[in-house]
Amino acid sequence: MPSARSIELLELARRIVDALPHDVVSEAAVTGSVSRGVADELSDIEMLLVTPEELSLEECFELAKAAGLEQLNTWGPQNVPTRRVFGYLHGVPIELIWWSRSHAEAAFKGSGDAIVHAISLRTVGDVKRWQADLATVPVETICEEAAMPWGGFAPEGILTIARPSETFSRLEWTVDGAHRVLRIVYAVNGLWPPTAKRLAARSADLLVKPERLAERIDDALMEREPRRALRVLAELQLDAVRLAPDGPNVVRARDWLTRALDLL
Repeated sequence: MPSARSIELLELARRIVDALPHDVVSEAAVTGSVSRGVADELSDIEMLLVTPEELSLEECFELAKAAGLEQLNTWGPQNVPTRRVFGYLHGVPIELIWWSRSHAEAAFKGSGDAIVHAISLRTVGDVKRWQADLATVPVETICEEAAMPWGGFAPEGILTIARPSETFSRLEWTVDGAHRVLRIVYAVNGLWPPTAKRLAARSADLLVKPERLAERIDDALMEREPRRALRVLAELQLDAVRLAPDGPNVVRARDWLTRALDLL
């Protein structure tokens, strides 16, 4: 059952879409927490808008303004096919992502957590087709890519970031490692990896996962003793690759992480 706030924001998103010309915006879908039904008072509205041809940022601004959005702004790289427009409608933050159809076709190849869970508010059939194309998750490919950094060099290398002075590099390794663990865990469950928001709630229903997945990530990030922090992470990494199907990087990672744990 979607939250009351999700229903409220979904209706507001419909009003935005209704104000956009059909010949300019052929596909419109809500993504993010609203599409998952978990929006709360802090949530914004995230929308993907697909157009037959690529629009300029100025054109996107004009369309957003005509739909009633105020205090318009943009973010991210400006020399890419994606156009990003931010604004407010009735005090609600709105993020609009504008893609041409050709760019959308390319962008959804190989990843798609956002679009898989999207709620279509206007369509000529593309969103449904993209969702169908993304129904099968390439488990081995995701796991192999995720496990790639864990090995191929001496396991003693882990000790270089166990120095008390290496807090920043240790946190870099930990955050990257946690994201890679999540990619593996979600892939073996047949799901596209999501963002890290609401991790405890999102991972609660996973059928296959390391014990205390979200809690152990927090432990690795919050532990102040360097070797203990790296050990907590390495144990979680090893549990993750043990769930993954065999592949060169996965098999190498299992051995390397086992040796690294012996050193820690």
